[in-house]
Amino acid sequence: MSSHALSLIGRDSQLFLLERALSDARRGQGGVVFLIGEAGVGKSRLAAEAVGTALAAGTRVLRGRSSTTGPAVPFRPLTEALLALFRSGQALDDLELGPYRPVLGRLIPDWDTGERDSSSMVILGEAVLRLLIASDRGQGQLLLLEDLHDADPETLGVLEYLVDNLENTPILLLATVRTDFSDALDLAQSARRRGVAGLVELPPLSREQTHGLIAAQLGTDAGRVPAPILERLWEDSAGSPYLVEELLQSMIGAGTLVQGSEGWRVVGDPRSDVPSTLARGILRRIDRLGAEGLTLLSAAAVLGRRFPLTVLQRMTGVDDRSLLSHLHAGVAARLVIPDEPAPDWYSFRHSLTVEALFTQLTPGQRADLARRGAEAVRELHPDLPGEWCAQAAGLHAEAGDRSAAGRLFAEAGRRALAAGALGSAVTLLSRAESLLAPGADPQGRAEALEHLLPALAESGDFARAFELAEHLHALDIAGLSPSRLAVLHTRLAKVAHTAGRWSDGNRQIARARQVLGAAPDEAASAAVDVTAAYLALDTPGADRTQHAEKLARSAADAAERHQLPAVACQAWELLATVARERDPEESRAMLDQALATAEHHRLPLQRMYAATRKGGNAWLARGDTGELLAAREEALRLGSVSIMHTVDGILVLDAVLRGSYDRAREAAAECLAVVRRLRLAPAVRYVLMARAALEAHRGDRAAMEAAVASFAEWDGAGSQEEPLTLGMARAFCALMEEDRELARAELRAVTALEEGNPSTYHLSGTHGIGLLLDVLAGDADRARHEEVSATAVGRMRWNRQFVLLADAVLLGREGRGARAAAAVEEALGEAEPYPAALHLGLRLISDAAHADGWGDPVAWLRRAEHHFHEQDVLPVVNACRAALRRLGAPVHQHRTGTSGIPEELRALGVTVREFEVFGLLAERLGNKDIADRLFISPRTAEKHIASLITKTGAANRADLCARSAAARRPGRGV
Repeated sequence: MSSHALSLIGRDSQLFLLERALSDARRGQGGVVFLIGEAGVGKSRLAAEAVGTALAAGTRVLRGRSSTTGPAVPFRPLTEALLALFRSGQALDDLELGPYRPVLGRLIPDWDTGERDSSSMVILGEAVLRLLIASDRGQGQLLLLEDLHDADPETLGVLEYLVDNLENTPILLLATVRTDFSDALDLAQSARRRGVAGLVELPPLSREQTHGLIAAQLGTDAGRVPAPILERLWEDSAGSPYLVEELLQSMIGAGTLVQGSEGWRVVGDPRSDVPSTLARGILRRIDRLGAEGLTLLSAAAVLGRRFPLTVLQRMTGVDDRSLLSHLHAGVAARLVIPDEPAPDWYSFRHSLTVEALFTQLTPGQRADLARRGAEAVRELHPDLPGEWCAQAAGLHAEAGDRSAAGRLFAEAGRRALAAGALGSAVTLLSRAESLLAPGADPQGRAEALEHLLPALAESGDFARAFELAEHLHALDIAGLSPSRLAVLHTRLAKVAHTAGRWSDGNRQIARARQVLGAAPDEAASAAVDVTAAYLALDTPGADRTQHAEKLARSAADAAERHQLPAVACQAWELLATVARERDPEESRAMLDQALATAEHHRLPLQRMYAATRKGGNAWLARGDTGELLAAREEALRLGSVSIMHTVDGILVLDAVLRGSYDRAREAAAECLAVVRRLRLAPAVRYVLMARAALEAHRGDRAAMEAAVASFAEWDGAGSQEEPLTLGMARAFCALMEEDRELARAELRAVTALEEGNPSTYHLSGTHGIGLLLDVLAGDADRARHEEVSATAVGRMRWNRQFVLLADAVLLGREGRGARAAAAVEEALGEAEPYPAALHLGLRLISDAAHADGWGDPVAWLRRAEHHFHEQDVLPVVNACRAALRRLGAPVHQHRTGTSGIPEELRALGVTVREFEVFGLLAERLGNKDIADRLFISPRTAEKHIASLITKTGAANRADLCARSAAARRPGRGV
């Protein structure tokens, strides 16, 4: 693993940093270092030096490299690295990994139980972390991952988790990444910004360092190297160590630079074209290996930058002795290197070597070698497990067998999609689709499209998905079975549903049913029914909920009969959404069933959908966003754009309800910029609705109406989100304008709207604020309250705060003041996360409480007045002040420092100056001392103290002093 040069030139500072990081890891203070640089700048060489240092110190080294040819294979570098543990002789089966052992079966064949695990990337990342920590032998471990710029999205997803959690562990993660744009480079730069990783950037060598490298390669001093050689190599290499070495070898091989008794001298003109010089130099070194060596390396080049010896031997037919002999000669000629730690794999030192070999092969020869390579892979690995499927597909493509290549790429993509590797699935399936012509192989193309369409929808590439729909007509007449055609139309319908294109989706459903009409197939019909159910739920119509539920139940029953787990999951998820309105427990049970089915059959996308719906239920029931955030994290790992932004919309609305207006505005703008570009209509509508609610909470009608108008432009009429724009936005805005009748009118419009278009969204106000307003207006009695409070919707946290306040008003009218006050306290507990709603509720009930003689309406009005004054909602501020005057309570001016007064004192009417006096009473000062401190007269101090005793209800001055002292102690109230 040592460098080919006698010494590492110009990298002393970087090597010092790596040695220090390794030392820290051995002391349990591991971390992450990214080596960043251009191709050929020496990243691998520096990493090799770090490996040598680690091995010398007894640190175990685990090494993996991303695939540099063909589509990325999920988790390849991690699998390669972790497999080294199983060759170490350590008894890994005894490690305490608990439930994480079966999760690792996705990466480690020895632990693959055959069960289809659907754990998230977070869980997989934690499993890898625990394995690395548990297998440490006390000397630390170096996890070296090379060429991360070629890594698959799934590997990067696990690495992102590791990067954030390797601190204070005995593991150093060292990764090499090119400076070219890539997701890996984004990950490295983001990690540096967060302070969880170090970046070691390798610049090109300086002129002096380049001269030193040339001298080291020639085994002499720089002063003894001919000056034309030094300058030529400096100019042609631009400081790239790899180019320096290759050009130098080319000069020596061409006889331009020769060694004599007096040292090195130049023969002829050292100037040449760099690429052609490199190619000729490489080929001259290959020629020295003989005809068989050339054939062997040419076959290896067709296999890729990395190549397995077993396959190479099978496709060339050479014996063991010849194979090893030529490989050793290739290593000596610095053309190939062992691809440690994988014992069966070698790799070319640089991609230029592969390109040089291709220059001496005709297209026919390359195709023949690729065909033999594909046959060898199939003979050695009949089932094409893991990356062998994509490897064989690439070889078939090189051989010109488009159909075989396309089918294998489709199979590799299907496996990636089933494993939740969405990014890799799109890449592999797109390659399959491009290879499978509609007329030549309609069956293969249909299979590729069957999986590519949902993958594109999940990744947000709707334009591409609908472009592919244009090819379905050609498949309709290509002799496919009705079931296959129905599946394709159904998949496209699902794409249309995800994009919010109801009419397009329904047309595809009609086409699928038409195709199946001539050849009924219950299994295919189940898939049609469940997709039709989702479209029915979103298509305007008075009976859409009942129709959707009927279709979903039919699909669920058929799915159970025909063992269709994906269809079953989708059906239970929709049924849970419908059931949420009538019975949360029934909804939860259905989602648990969907989750269990998805986990058992390893359906990561369906698991993500079910988890997202469970998170939505938790948010509605308790105002808790924890499960939603976990679902969003999983969607991000899987690459599901639609779910990620669906959750983002909910989080925007949650921020609005919590009064985090700046955060909500920023998040809404960021989300809208993406979902508008993707034409993800449901997400656009939801975020625009949330933005309208934001402006309503601020009492800005013009901005609210502008957001509602934008909402309407995105097919808002008849949508599931439309009632929310009336209740959460327009009705709430009317209340901020102190226009209760307008608010009630908007809420009556919500009721009328939902009679014609029932919605599965439940925060529009009909079961919350609307009930309170009706009770205050005398239009709702105890029976109406009990009817609403008995519903699941009325028990959702946002609605429940208003239902409880309505109950308090009714109790007050019934003469049960104590119970009414208790109901208000319970309502304040429910409203605690929602400051605008909390204070609006207090404002609304204060007049009724005063009229019926219960509660503390003056304190409530003061709290509400202060809140809305800080929010600059003047209509409510003025209404609170007018109500205080009607109640005979003094109205205090807002002075600087009011916000520093504890809310319980502020609600009692304590002024800024009185609070200053109150604070000094903790020291039990006399009136004169207080006056001196505050630059007021002793008589004024005495008046403030008397006012404080009255307002706080203190027994006397001593009691007031004791309360002041108690308020100063941490964690104590006033």
